[in-house]
Amino acid sequence: MNDPVIPILRLRPQTDSDIPLPRRMTEGAAGMDAAAAVTGDVTIEPGQITLIPTGFAMAVPMGFEVQVRPRSGLAAKHGVTVVNAPGTIDSDYRGEVMVALINLSRSPHVIRRGDRVAQLVVGRVISAEFSETDSLDSTERMDGGFGHTGRK
Repeated sequence: MNDPVIPILRLRPQTDSDIPLPRRMTEGAAGMDAAAAVTGDVTIEPGQITLIPTGFAMAVPMGFEVQVRPRSGLAAKHGVTVVNAPGTIDSDYRGEVMVALINLSRSPHVIRRGDRVAQLVVGRVISAEFSETDSLDSTERMDGGFGHTGRK
């Protein structure tokens, strides 16, 4: 099975050619880092959600999605994460990839031009459908919800 090739379009090549396109930082990395194409420093206050532009759009092939996930260092060191993690870029979306960051820390955080703000992970999509029914099969768990299995 071949890995997909995903076309990427720089939306503002005359001003954003200095912003790296998504790429893996190591050979074994699952995600490709996406960088901020902001025109100046952007301060995210504690509790604030800010949309960060990346300067590119992409054509995700049918049967795939691109998930927008937090960068672990940004989250662990600064409390800044992707608010809708994982965000999904669908195969029919052609607009600019934006990253919705939230600052969960107690101090402001500055995003600078070119900062790596998220990682993109490509995944296959299974096109399932839901079918209404009058009953469900039985399981050992049944309707045991959050924390149902307890601590061991």
